[in-house]
Amino acid sequence: MTLGSQIAWDDTILPFQLDRSDIRGRVARLDGVLDRILAQHNYPPEIEALVAETALLTALIGQTMKLRWKLSLQVRGDGPARIVATDYYAPESEGAPARIRAWASFDANRLEPRVDPFAQIGKGYFAILVDQGHGTTPYQGITPIAGGTLSACAETYFAQSEQLPTRFALSFGKAVFDDGREAWRAGGVMLQAMPKASPHAVSDGTGEDGLLRPDDILDGDEGENWNRANILLDTVDDLELVGPSVQPTELLVRLFHEETPRVFDPQRVEFGCSCSEDRVRESLSIYSARDIGHMTTDDGIVTADCQFCGAHYTLDPATLGFEATNPPEGRG
Repeated sequence: MTLGSQIAWDDTILPFQLDRSDIRGRVARLDGVLDRILAQHNYPPEIEALVAETALLTALIGQTMKLRWKLSLQVRGDGPARIVATDYYAPESEGAPARIRAWASFDANRLEPRVDPFAQIGKGYFAILVDQGHGTTPYQGITPIAGGTLSACAETYFAQSEQLPTRFALSFGKAVFDDGREAWRAGGVMLQAMPKASPHAVSDGTGEDGLLRPDDILDGDEGENWNRANILLDTVDDLELVGPSVQPTELLVRLFHEETPRVFDPQRVEFGCSCSEDRVRESLSIYSARDIGHMTTDDGIVTADCQFCGAHYTLDPATLGFEATNPPEGRG
């Protein structure tokens, strides 16, 4: 795709509501953030596409997280693309940006070039985890890999686990700017029917392998409203989703002006990783001196690399584990 320049809406998530349809949603733009995520690694195109889609889904879903909560999205399969993992860190305080990071593991020898990226996952599962902070038990929901796209997996997750009809429209890829520079751009829209006070239980779905689809949950006026909003979303094109010539607010008017769209404060997003030397030490604190010895290199050090941001840590083995003979200052 060829685009002109960056704009103020880059790396933002805009919440909105369609008052006539009783539907809520978000418009997300990930530009510099996605470029930074993928610049950390040298992924082949098929893996880059999976990471881009997963990161965009994570941003759209994560915007509802309360302050200091964390949402993780994990895709695991038995194909060449083994793992795609993302984290969304809600803002630490009102007005602060959210942070997002992503990482993938794959078998380069099994990758099939020019084959649909989703097909490289194989059989597996799509999981969403919500961590509300210290002293709480994380929530986890899982759905099978099915439907042909990660967006379809996310829609199935919300239908199965939350009984919430949900729809995603996403676009992502490398853009060429006027100055010849290439950079990743991504944009998407998420629609979600407002939750009912007493939703009716649905057990049999019309999706793949009997999984629930959004249409299985709604009926009557709610079903008509949902179908109408989805028909309107079907008219969106890729350039409208990614920008930068169409701002999110303009996009909502183009698509849903008859549904009375109402927007709320946008959420800024930036690349961010939670790794630190303290966290590495904490993860190694369960190991004995013998275990630490097996991790020690010929140079007499223990090393650790962050899979998300590429940070490299070099540690003295005598300071590690529960049998450390020389604990770092302030420890032991």
